[in-house]
Amino acid sequence: SDSLDELVQCDSCGFFTHEGCYGINDVDSNQTSASSASTDLAKVVTCKAAYESVEGEWTLGQGYSKPENKPFHVVAYDFGVKRNILRMLVARGCKVSVVPAQTSAADVLAMNPDGVFLSNGPGDPGPCTYAIDAARELIEPGIPTFGICLGHQIMALASGAQTLKMKFGHHGGNHPVQDIDSKQVLITSQNHGFAVDANSLPANCRVTHVSLFDGSLQGFARTDKPAFCFQGHPEASPGPHDIAYLFDRFIQLMQAGVKEKKNA
Repeated sequence: SDSLDELVQCDSCGFFTHEGCYGINDVDSNQTSASSASTDLAKVVTCKAAYESVEGEWTLGQGYSKPENKPFHVVAYDFGVKRNILRMLVARGCKVSVVPAQTSAADVLAMNPDGVFLSNGPGDPGPCTYAIDAARELIEPGIPTFGICLGHQIMALASGAQTLKMKFGHHGGNHPVQDIDSKQVLITSQNHGFAVDANSLPANCRVTHVSLFDGSLQGFARTDKPAFCFQGHPEASPGPHDIAYLFDRFIQLMQAGVKEKKNA
């Protein structure tokens, strides 16, 4: 057996190994070794330029679809977005324009979206003040908005709520969550160390989902605007798809918004 004297501590993660740690190339260790609390990681992992995501969901024997009928234009903020989120939006008839995390609300409004998506991402939402401000400015005029994970927390902060660092984060693919409206218990994928403080939600926010592990807030909807969000990962792949109906809810909000514009 190897001697303990040969163990080497990795500077970036703190673990002791015999051979050193294998990681990802071209990542600034000064950015990754710091605590995630009070560190803006979204602007580190975001895309460098806007692009259109055209790949739909995968089907056995056919591969990834590329739908041609796209009645809805969604601008998706990339705070570290998972590719399957974009696929699920495209598969539901969305032209998806992905933009960098620090894109202003004015730039998004100029793209004339039918809906705005606030993506998942790493770390503490607090330092992402640019995203919080943009979300507030986009929700206010009534643009349908959907947030997942970090996007859920950003929507909460934009709505006047507070976030907190959890003592024990949620990680894994078997977290039971209850839909408050239907009372249905859903198995969800979770991966977060920060959460929204349910007690801080203002009167115009309604709790929609709660964790059955610890009672923490898992989702809420604005009662005055077409905006809602969820803490876990409805797009998990592989993973449970019990909560995938939230994408359909987003589509319904955009359908209502488009109809309202036509009747205006």
